[in-house]
Amino acid sequence: MIYTPKILAFAGSTRTDSFNKKLVKIAAAGARSAGAEVIDLDLRDLSIPLYDGDLEAKEGLPPGVRQLKDLMRATDGFLIASPEYNSSVSGTLKNAIDWASRPVEGEPPLACFADKVAAIMSTSPGALGGLRGLVHLRSILGNIKVLVLPDQVAVPKAHEVFTSDGGLKDTQQQEAIEKLGDKLATIIVRLKA
Repeated sequence: MIYTPKILAFAGSTRTDSFNKKLVKIAAAGARSAGAEVIDLDLRDLSIPLYDGDLEAKEGLPPGVRQLKDLMRATDGFLIASPEYNSSVSGTLKNAIDWASRPVEGEPPLACFADKVAAIMSTSPGALGGLRGLVHLRSILGNIKVLVLPDQVAVPKAHEVFTSDGGLKDTQQQEAIEKLGDKLATIIVRLKA
């Protein structure tokens, strides 16, 4: 029997009409076509507060953080579309990563991240498509034991490239994003074999 990879797909943006939310949906479709089970997550739905060590010490992990950690632990990998904010990752994405890295009793360090595989992508209105932010995201994930695939895609001019139904007007860009999802699913199956 072939292993069915489980992938968590999300964007580092909370905006309703986020370009990166549209982008990660395209990659998720590619992963599904390759046989993966994909869980779509909107970080906005989790209501994760800013990381606060005092809050953690007093109340433990907030409910949204516990939900995020449960989803992460239950999957083999991540599809992450990261907007670029001032040449780096968004505060929303970094905050979610920081909270998810916090251990709970009986949990090994970085249990949500260790031995996971990720494919990263971005889109931005700028000419580089969020590429500078992906450098930071790759570094962050690599430092917390995530295997980040070398393939990545940054789509420039986000405000011009999407169709009304959320696809990409350029078929080569569309295929490149779908292939990220496909490749993530394929690599996970090979690693689990």
